[in-house]
Amino acid sequence: MKHISPELMAKAASFFKVVGDETRMKILCCIAGGELCVNDIAAAVDMTKSAVSHQLKLLKDEGLVKSRRDGKNMFYSLDDQHVVDIIDIAFTHIEHKSHGDGCCCEACSSCHCEHDHE
Repeated sequence: MKHISPELMAKAASFFKVVGDETRMKILCCIAGGELCVNDIAAAVDMTKSAVSHQLKLLKDEGLVKSRRDGKNMFYSLDDQHVVDIIDIAFTHIEHKSHGDGCCCEACSSCHCEHDHE
């Protein structure tokens, strides 16, 4: 890994602190499928609109989500594809680690099986 500046290191730590909250992860996964209004997000994650709005502000401040106003409604979506990529990589890593040694499934790309994949 290349040299990481102290400023970039601090920003990365802040990013993971925000993403590391289960509630915020649920919200990110919810809007990964496309833009949603606060009411729909609240219903999907079984939280109050107020609680979701608070979490969305933290996610927006970190640059993970963006918002768009349409009349009285605010709609939220992921800021860019990198957010989806990071979440996908995290879930792939976690699933891979749960498989154990010797797993030869397609998801475990670093597999060292005794037999060849066909």
